[in-house]
Amino acid sequence: MVDYNGRMGSVYVAGRGISPAEVERWTSAFAAYLPERRPLDVLDLGSGTGRLTPGLAAQFQGQVYGVEPSDRMRAAAEEALHPGVTYLKGAAEDIPLPEASVDAVLMFLSFHHFPDPLQGLREVRRVLRPGGVALLRTQFADRMPDLFWYDYFPSAREVDAAMYISLSAAQSLAVEAGLTPGDDVVEITAEEPRSLRERYERLSHRALSTFEHLPADEMESGFARFAEDAERDPDRAMPVYSASMLVLTRPS
Repeated sequence: MVDYNGRMGSVYVAGRGISPAEVERWTSAFAAYLPERRPLDVLDLGSGTGRLTPGLAAQFQGQVYGVEPSDRMRAAAEEALHPGVTYLKGAAEDIPLPEASVDAVLMFLSFHHFPDPLQGLREVRRVLRPGGVALLRTQFADRMPDLFWYDYFPSAREVDAAMYISLSAAQSLAVEAGLTPGDDVVEITAEEPRSLRERYERLSHRALSTFEHLPADEMESGFARFAEDAERDPDRAMPVYSASMLVLTRPS
């Protein structure tokens, strides 16, 4: 379990921040899978430092709830107040909202942190209104991207794959929870293009949970090689990876 009240909470904004333009790309991409009517009330489940929460309020014009168990992450989110956003202390397994209270739920890279994924999805179904949509933005163990920085940290591929479940397992959990999954995974490209130097600077904060599970000597040597390459070729354009998302619906 990653402690987001500890070191990770202190470096997350620096290492995982999203620019306003990138937030707009993400929320516009989400809008393609949600009803066109406005306003829509949205739950950002595992909202962290609120990277996307205010953007969801701007895009969907309804009440947005950011539910986050980490006090430190939630405090960082609350520094940027938005009239349409309410942050709540809570967890996926016990969402502090009434039944049928939101039109959409976003789980943005939070699902793999749920202690009980099935109960979490049951709670998602409970708070969704009939016909509501849950967007499960995650990785799947059998569909992992080949990230360029794995070359610096040989153990990272295996560590990352072990954090996630397979696509079929996620779909089965959704069905068991009473949600209807789409036919296949949606691929979204909303990430901001960055240079090798920019990638190094962000990753050097070790704000990815992957780094909590790598040997210290591997991280030391990997970041040393990474820094050398970033110094030698700082402006090299790095790949932009598509993001996997499963669209789940609460039946009407």
